[in-house]
Amino acid sequence: MTAAATTTTTTICNNFIDNEFTKGSIDASSYIPVLNPCNGNEIGRAFKSSASDVDVAVQAASKALPSWKGLTMKSRAAMMLKFHGLVESHKHELAKLIVMENGKNYTEALADVAKGNETVEYACSLPQMAQGKILEVSRGVMCQDKRVPLGVVACIVPFNFPFMVPMWTVPIALVMGNCVVLKPSEKVPLTMYRVAELMIEAGFPKGVFNMVNGSVEAVNALIDHKEVRAVTFVGSSPVAKIVSSRCQALNKRCTALGGAKNHLIALPDCEVESAARDIVVSFAGCSGQRCMAASVLLLVGGEKQDKLLDIVMKKAAALRAGTDAGCMGPVIDKNSSKKILSYIADAEKGGATILLDGRRWMESHEGKGGEWIGPTIIKHNSRFDKAVKDEIFGPVLSVVSVQSWNEAIDIENSNPFGNAACIYTSNGGHAEWFTSRFRASMLGVNIGIPVPREPFSFGGLYGTYSKYGDQDITGDGAIEFFSNRIKISTRWPSPQTDEFRANNVVDASMNGCNGHLVTDHANFNGRI
Repeated sequence: MTAAATTTTTTICNNFIDNEFTKGSIDASSYIPVLNPCNGNEIGRAFKSSASDVDVAVQAASKALPSWKGLTMKSRAAMMLKFHGLVESHKHELAKLIVMENGKNYTEALADVAKGNETVEYACSLPQMAQGKILEVSRGVMCQDKRVPLGVVACIVPFNFPFMVPMWTVPIALVMGNCVVLKPSEKVPLTMYRVAELMIEAGFPKGVFNMVNGSVEAVNALIDHKEVRAVTFVGSSPVAKIVSSRCQALNKRCTALGGAKNHLIALPDCEVESAARDIVVSFAGCSGQRCMAASVLLLVGGEKQDKLLDIVMKKAAALRAGTDAGCMGPVIDKNSSKKILSYIADAEKGGATILLDGRRWMESHEGKGGEWIGPTIIKHNSRFDKAVKDEIFGPVLSVVSVQSWNEAIDIENSNPFGNAACIYTSNGGHAEWFTSRFRASMLGVNIGIPVPREPFSFGGLYGTYSKYGDQDITGDGAIEFFSNRIKISTRWPSPQTDEFRANNVVDASMNGCNGHLVTDHANFNGRI
């Protein structure tokens, strides 16, 4: 069966269970419309899964688990390697789907696929990275550890990276021996539905990888299902907190990544042209809809930084609306655009200066459909403005001038998020001063989107709005998250033969200084 039943105008996205797409429903109310953010046209419908629909998917995964985890890790990785090649072969097809349902420009869509496939590649190397340890810890006593899969795991992903974010978790979870139930965002289900077909082609058995559509009911059902052993979530901070708390109440493993308010600090010694280009890419790339996007630019040095701000404004103003390479696409939907517009209006009402007004894009697209907001730069008089403190999740850059390094660090440290921060400077000592004081977990030096690439792991700072639950979501954090460490201590009885005794006579001169025996006082093996 193909990934979706297609009508003349829409693609019907049903659940994917046991390597087949379910029949769905003839009732239109059982589906959630999927809209093209560029024009507002309906391009698909995502099935609205109930708790019973989720149970069918989890049961399929549970049934497949014994044989799947029974394979060697190398066998599982071999299938993932084939999937990696299929993704590379179909990258342009996948990128076009991402452009259609998410609104990224084509270059960004290709990068979405490439970055996701990089994590697939990392998962293929797990047989060389996830092996256990073994050591003789006492005379005749060996201790070893090994990793075993958790079982069925659920992955709940957002709209902003239709391929990359699912690939943060699915490949590692599978190669580690788990079976997966993925809930893609109901706003962008088309990309992963094509990916499901590629999973079949790569040879993954029935029930190993499953997908359910829907919204709150499907999410709650996945979290609450007794056979789901762990949950990963990426999305807004309020929902991440709810997901984490719900999992904790069930004593269920969870990593839930929330939002961000990322700060860029520019010193007077920064290389102006390079910094300006990077700043614009950071806050306006992907229409600002990424948790690593710049939100606040702190200019240290007052009037000395006018040149940098002027170049940032010129580069941002040169961006054009569209989905071709180098253009900036729309935001995802009307709710998103309303939120962004409200922050711009609030800042203007509070006395901030709108240096570059992205609202003009909406005026030029009026009557054409789509949610078009251009890059917006706001010069604030107060660090306490809502737009400076809250996550906006759009192409809006708040600019605040500060007089000292300590003032800049105080502003960055006082925000409740902890995802990313960046310092622009030409001096290594200056960079070290800031990176040792930032209150965030992913830091950049002259890099405004400091995403750690494999083998380094991705995740916000514990104790902030950016991260709830356990471990990072990629890299060695994911290896730890998707497995249990089993420790085995072993002692075999010594052979009671003259030959064995002769070969194990203790040579006192080899067992310590000055001929003294070295005694393991912690070894009570066989003694009371």
